[in-house]
Amino acid sequence: QVQLVESGGGLVQPGGSLTLSCAASGRIFSINRMGWYRQAPGKQRELVADFTTGGRLNYADSVKGRFTISRDNAKNTVYLQMNSLKPEDTAVYHCSAHIRTTYWSSSDYWGQGTQVTVSS
Repeated sequence: QVQLVESGGGLVQPGGSLTLSCAASGRIFSINRMGWYRQAPGKQRELVADFTTGGRLNYADSVKGRFTISRDNAKNTVYLQMNSLKPEDTAVYHCSAHIRTTYWSSSDYWGQGTQVTVSS
């Protein structure tokens, strides 16, 4: 019923920039939370940045000042602008959202993931 489709990953040199986008589609009554997680090989999945109810922004300490999350509510889309990328940012980035499909029903949804590789 709900899909999250990510785009924008790829290979970039250290110090470079990438922008990820994630569009939610399907039966959407409201979006309570939407953002990005990442998982590097051998590590646990971690929050990168997200919007929560009321418009509050959360960032991982490791990306503050380098990454910016933004959204287009009309398009149910969230973006992650990543600047000054470091090799340690290499991971699979997953879009995640808590979406209410009806007034009474909500669930967490995940995208398929997009690879970001920072390497010279």
